[in-house]
Amino acid sequence: MPSPFAGMDPFLEKPPIFTDFHDRFLTHLSEALQARLPEPYYAPLGERTWIEVSHRFIEPDVNVLRPAPVPERAGATATLEATRSLPLVVTVPHDERREPFVEIYVGGSEGERLVTTIDLLSPSNKTPGEHGRDLYQRKQQEVLASKVHLVEIDLLRGGEHTTAVPLEGALAVAGSFDYHVCIHRFDRFEDYLLYPIRLEESLPEIAIPLLPGDPDVMLDLQRLFQETYDAGPYRRRLDYSFAGVIPPLRPEQQEWVSRSLAADRAARRAEPA
Repeated sequence: MPSPFAGMDPFLEKPPIFTDFHDRFLTHLSEALQARLPEPYYAPLGERTWIEVSHRFIEPDVNVLRPAPVPERAGATATLEATRSLPLVVTVPHDERREPFVEIYVGGSEGERLVTTIDLLSPSNKTPGEHGRDLYQRKQQEVLASKVHLVEIDLLRGGEHTTAVPLEGALAVAGSFDYHVCIHRFDRFEDYLLYPIRLEESLPEIAIPLLPGDPDVMLDLQRLFQETYDAGPYRRRLDYSFAGVIPPLRPEQQEWVSRSLAADRAARRAEPA
């Protein structure tokens, strides 16, 4: 069943739900690219992995030591084993985090070459102090300094601005926006290609760059979004009340979301049983 919205579904932005959407979306994106890429290009999934302190609540694992009696001997009195120098153990659980991305390679007689890297930003990428943000920004700078194109898709209204395009410059050119795509081509070093997206708009068709001389590959993000939504558990899982929107919507956005949900409910009631 399709999403109730013409573009991005703001109810998907809740972090536990977006994590699932993030991975599914990139899988669909990789498959869509692979079907469109000319030979000898190909688009595998890559993955960043790191360890960080778990956000799950787990009670500390504390070993409680009790005094042990010493066996009685003739002419001796019972004593207790000294415990004041024995440590207590407090366990801090760590989770392994995995974050996929898509890369485009070209093969040839001289081996394979990385041409384009494509990222869908995650909440950890946009949260100051998160290790996932540090790793992402390190990779971003490495790509910007190389002969590799960088495509960044930001479908999160919350968090710090993270894509390579300077925020001040983006706002000066595009005005305010809720989501955006930033493309930096290594053969246009000073330019950032920006697709600004507002909540009520459909996601754009974007041009994925290949090597100079080869035409761009067009990718319809709205179609990919709908395929991801249809294949996922979101209709059953999402709480379509305003309590389920993180971050909160502006008043005019709430009105638009209310109208979209009402139209969706009316359309589903009109469907034949």
